[in-house]
Amino acid sequence: MARPREFDEEAVLDVASEQFWTKGYAGTSMDAIAAATGLGKGSLYGAFGGKHQLFLRIFDTYCVRIADAVADGLIGPDDGAYARLCAHIRAAAAGIAADQLHRGCLLAKGAAELSEHDPDVTVRSRRTLERIATILAEDIRAAQRHGDLDQAADADQLATLVLAVLRGIEALGKAGMEADRLESVAETAISLLPRAGKASGTDSGGR
Repeated sequence: MARPREFDEEAVLDVASEQFWTKGYAGTSMDAIAAATGLGKGSLYGAFGGKHQLFLRIFDTYCVRIADAVADGLIGPDDGAYARLCAHIRAAAAGIAADQLHRGCLLAKGAAELSEHDPDVTVRSRRTLERIATILAEDIRAAQRHGDLDQAADADQLATLVLAVLRGIEALGKAGMEADRLESVAETAISLLPRAGKASGTDSGGR
């Protein structure tokens, strides 16, 4: 009979996630994870497989969590869709501005480091970004139905543009750009959203 594991698996994953997030994939070793968790490498390999399998498990969990967080913030009734979109853009910029360590998002960090030669990471990264773009597009369509955004605008293209702006803000934040400039980019993006005729001149987005 197999012996039960004598450690908290989720706690170990949290520690390993911090290692990958802080030092990157190449800069993280199973020796370092073993030292940080207090486990032997044999226990790590037995529970999670090798370094690549462990990273993919952490990466998968992170990708699901951030996409779910976007959905939680954007899904709702049509009459609040535009305000939710503006709040999402502002909150993303504020969160990036508050990241004093400039670690950025594990999705972006993992994709930048590994996607060129790791198809597993490429597939997961694209799938997550596509899901986020879909959620954004649904919110934009809701705002269009309510008359807050121009119904002639292509919701899918606009969602991809918003996603690109937010990814760009993250890149600027990682480079150490000042918080007020990051937040200014977010406000500019909001001001450029194609408002419906009846709502022109009122682009405060709930402010």
